[in-house]
Amino acid sequence: MSMWWSLHLRREAASVPLARRFLLGTMETAGVDPDISFDLSVALSEACANAVEHGGDRRDVDAPGAPWDTWDAWDEQSGSASGQYRVTAYLDGEKCRIEVADSGPGFPARCALRTADQPQSDQHQQQFLPPVGAEDGRGLCLIEQLADHVHFGNRPGRGAVVSFDKVLKWREGALLMVS
Repeated sequence: MSMWWSLHLRREAASVPLARRFLLGTMETAGVDPDISFDLSVALSEACANAVEHGGDRRDVDAPGAPWDTWDAWDEQSGSASGQYRVTAYLDGEKCRIEVADSGPGFPARCALRTADQPQSDQHQQQFLPPVGAEDGRGLCLIEQLADHVHFGNRPGRGAVVSFDKVLKWREGALLMVS
């Protein structure tokens, strides 16, 4: 059995724990192992926090003559999409995939081309890790450590997307146990 859900959230700090609790509730109800659920919820929190902080205006939609391009059905012509982001989770078979998409400027080129499937050298780690004293910049690294596969990508002219997945382990008698 498989299931999916999608949340369209405002770019406000209060949306981050809401998304995390929704994921944890879904995982608990489905019967996913609590350790796996916790890892995914921390990774989701980091991705949502990035969308809240960095997923804002990429253009001035109220400027005269500004082009209007729709972003799925939830985008509104008022330009309010810059104040929203989307979280989608798929539980399918033995895997959970989570995507967080925003309408911001996207990732810098060095991040957009990087996926967790690529081998990490010591030089690569030093290039992408934030300085020890930095107060932010660790979220993407944490997502990479908690998930099995990670992809950071840009949707040209439409923002960034972080997608990650993890192989699931199930509790005894789980409702969505793989058959």
